[in-house]
Amino acid sequence: MDYQTITYDVTDGVATVTLNLPDTLNAMTQQMRAEITDAVIAAGSEARVLVLTGAGKAFCSGQDLGDSSSAASMDLERTLRDEYMPMIRAIRECPIPTISAVNGAAAGAGANLALAADVVIAKESAYFMQAFSRIGLMPDAGGTYELPKAMGAAKAMGAALFADKISARQADDWGMIWEAVADDAYEATVQKRAAHLASGPTLAYKQIKKAIQESYGNDWTAQMEQEAKRQGKLGKTRDFQEGVVAFLEKRPAKYEGR
Repeated sequence: MDYQTITYDVTDGVATVTLNLPDTLNAMTQQMRAEITDAVIAAGSEARVLVLTGAGKAFCSGQDLGDSSSAASMDLERTLRDEYMPMIRAIRECPIPTISAVNGAAAGAGANLALAADVVIAKESAYFMQAFSRIGLMPDAGGTYELPKAMGAAKAMGAALFADKISARQADDWGMIWEAVADDAYEATVQKRAAHLASGPTLAYKQIKKAIQESYGNDWTAQMEQEAKRQGKLGKTRDFQEGVVAFLEKRPAKYEGR
């Protein structure tokens, strides 16, 4: 796909997808959603970790409300089913670790796009906002699924009803994201975290992602069975053997993903 609204780069095993419509604070158009989906799928087979971020001052301001002739003509159900669901699913099911590097405002569907990643790292000056109720809508793009699980029903309900800005520091304190970092340390932190995952045991990461996602629908016994099954597979990999040998030899492991 010839990308017009994003940029895509793979360097040293790190795929970086950058939303690239800074003049609209990276508001998502139909084309951008298709391009994000395509790039995320490509990253899953071309890289060892994916970083999703935004160009300019914002991460993503949400749905581009100008991407239709009028609000009345917008078929939101179709848009969510045919465009948002494939995009969010591609991120959630990506076989490699995914990082949302939130460089600025993440509002509406843009906030929930960020939360779809495995790990969210945000500048302290960034914020998240479930802006939907301000225009007579409810959270979508997975927001009603992710928010209660990330920070509890009480905080999720307030975030959806009041549509207040949630600072990166609040989001960190509430368990909504992995970490908020000082603006001057943000880029170095993202690079360090991405490099760490890119050099790590990718087979183990894949099983970690699946096990944690499946835990939402499992009872204790079912989850323990899943752990045993997945750990059994990992125990037969070359990466496990290398990890043990490297530990005993007191050296960094060299993981191959097999």
